Amino acid sequence: MVGQGSAVEIAIEHDATALAHAAAAFIASEIACFPSLAILLATGGSPMATYAELAALRSRGELDTSGVRAVQLDEYLDLAPGDPRSLAGWMERSFTGPLGIPRERSIRLDVSGDAEAGCRAFDAAVEAGGGIDLAVLGLGPNGHLGFNEPPSDADAGTRVVALTPESIVSNAAYWGEGNVPLRAATAGMQMIMQARRVLVIVTGERKRAILQRMLAEPPTPLVPASLLRLRTGVTVMCDRDAIGEQ
Repeated sequence: MVGQGSAVEIAIEHDATALAHAAAAFIASEIACFPSLAILLATGGSPMATYAELAALRSRGELDTSGVRAVQLDEYLDLAPGDPRSLAGWMERSFTGPLGIPRERSIRLDVSGDAEAGCRAFDAAVEAGGGIDLAVLGLGPNGHLGFNEPPSDADAGTRVVALTPESIVSNAAYWGEGNVPLRAATAGMQMIMQARRVLVIVTGERKRAILQRMLAEPPTPLVPASLLRLRTGVTVMCDRDAIGEQ
């Protein structure tokens, strides 16, 4: 089911399983049209089933990812080498590994040393590669995209951020209470706003209130995701639990 809200296309699926199939089909279509697609990739829970569907398509010979390029969306700071909480490692386990994308076709947000220099190097690598073709994002509980915590302006660059209490609580679902790093680096809103296409995947009733704010309230840096309504080429895919009664 597809509707229209501002400049954002809204696709509503019956449940999380149907949503994963539909989102994977959307991404696969983009890859078919642009085989060297550069995808800015969220981790977190929302896109995991979609990535698994893409891997299944590839394993059945229905998806050619031989030219796809992967770009890391965000990364925690202050991690030791090999820390299992690394979002680069999560991206590799969930996307680049299952989809056969080698390291040389990935752009990492490497903040293991000088974080500010790492952010600058990341921006330069993305620009040298021609920018982002498709940003695949989840929706944070406070409206963040990546770790663009509120308030984040549309022109906010790749940078180091302190995580908000809402993000720390949300990320504790993955790492346990007290184990969430307090700082991160994120691809900026500017990079997301300049992507050729944006796909936001939203599941579950707990995202209903922030999804409504994203779609219905005036765009504001206090809900960074709402700024997507200032541009075209944005699709929000959600399940009925997330959107509520329509």
